[in-house]
Amino acid sequence: MTHSVWAWYGEAAKTAVGFFWKSGWAFVLGYTISAMIQSFVPKARLTQYMGRPDAQSVGLSTIFGAASSSCSFAALAAARSLVAKGAHFVSAVAFMFASTNLVIELGILILIFLGPQYLAAEIVGGLVLIAISSLLIRWTYPTDWIDAAREKVEREAPEMEADFDWTDRIRSRMGWHMVGTSFVEEWKMVWEEILIGFTVAGFVAVLVPQSFWEALFLTNFQGQLPAWVIALENAVVAPFVAAATFIGSMGNIPLATVLASNGVLFAGIMGFIYSDLMVPPLVAANAEYYGWRVALYIAGIMFVSIVATALLLDGAFALAGWTPQGAREIASLTQFRIDYTFWMNVVSVGVVGGQMYLRRQHRRMHEEGGGHDHDHGAEGTSPKRMVVYAFVAVLVVGLVAFAVTGGPA
Repeated sequence: MTHSVWAWYGEAAKTAVGFFWKSGWAFVLGYTISAMIQSFVPKARLTQYMGRPDAQSVGLSTIFGAASSSCSFAALAAARSLVAKGAHFVSAVAFMFASTNLVIELGILILIFLGPQYLAAEIVGGLVLIAISSLLIRWTYPTDWIDAAREKVEREAPEMEADFDWTDRIRSRMGWHMVGTSFVEEWKMVWEEILIGFTVAGFVAVLVPQSFWEALFLTNFQGQLPAWVIALENAVVAPFVAAATFIGSMGNIPLATVLASNGVLFAGIMGFIYSDLMVPPLVAANAEYYGWRVALYIAGIMFVSIVATALLLDGAFALAGWTPQGAREIASLTQFRIDYTFWMNVVSVGVVGGQMYLRRQHRRMHEEGGGHDHDHGAEGTSPKRMVVYAFVAVLVVGLVAFAVTGGPA
């Protein structure tokens, strides 16, 4: 490689690590709150109210989802458990959308990278997305398919934790040990997709020219084509771009920032953010749970709902004069300074250490009681884990290249 190529490679790796640095504390804060909710909210008590496709059931599923994990795979697994416990399919889809679009850590990340207007759009649009998808499922409900899927889920889904008194648990040492365990287990599920997503975003930000995004999203045709045509094209294309990245809910925010900084319209950005559940690995996971017919049906409902929501948001925000203009500079987001990010990350290291200590205490007590604590992460030889190792190597080599070259002149 020439010096110039090495310099650009190093800059891309530095940008990817800068994304990690900017958002590290937000992940720790969000997953700490998520772990507390997972440990202290009795899920089994809620499922009895989710058995109908009415507003109350969908509303409860939305609240439950917003208070749950933002890991896309965990969201699908939790939705399967709800279906196995008797939740209506409309409620399960509402839960999926809420647990990947309305969770605290995602909101913090959007605020950091994209700003308050996008955060407001994410919240409002998330509710609209759930309402539209719920109506579409009720209007098109394939009874035979869903009945067969429910039978499959009831045979195969693991048992949900029994009901408990949250006031007793929150006052107990064991309850806080469970918080530490939930925090660590959550990270074990999401760190791979976060690593891949942030690395892809860093390299795309540096190496993919703005002209590519202008051609893909027709932004260079503004003034030549009607605005509604460009908005529609952006909303339709964005889910396919999201699917092509194979990135989950938390990993796609930096890439959404890259798209915004390259002139992609508001409708396209929101369509991209909402499409985290349409990436091929997640469609395949739904196929494993419910069968391919229902998995593709869910994907179709999601696609139509996402496009409609993105267009409604685009129109409503334009009428209100709230459409975000421009985007935050990628270079400023990925700088390493002694600022609030530095101090929040320092505090977060202490929080992570405390959570790991609580998990060790929980495992020790569990083992002394004669139980066995099994890890549920991917095997070290799995294809996904090998891809992750390759991405780690790409980052390490890239940081060496940046240290040697200092980045592009």
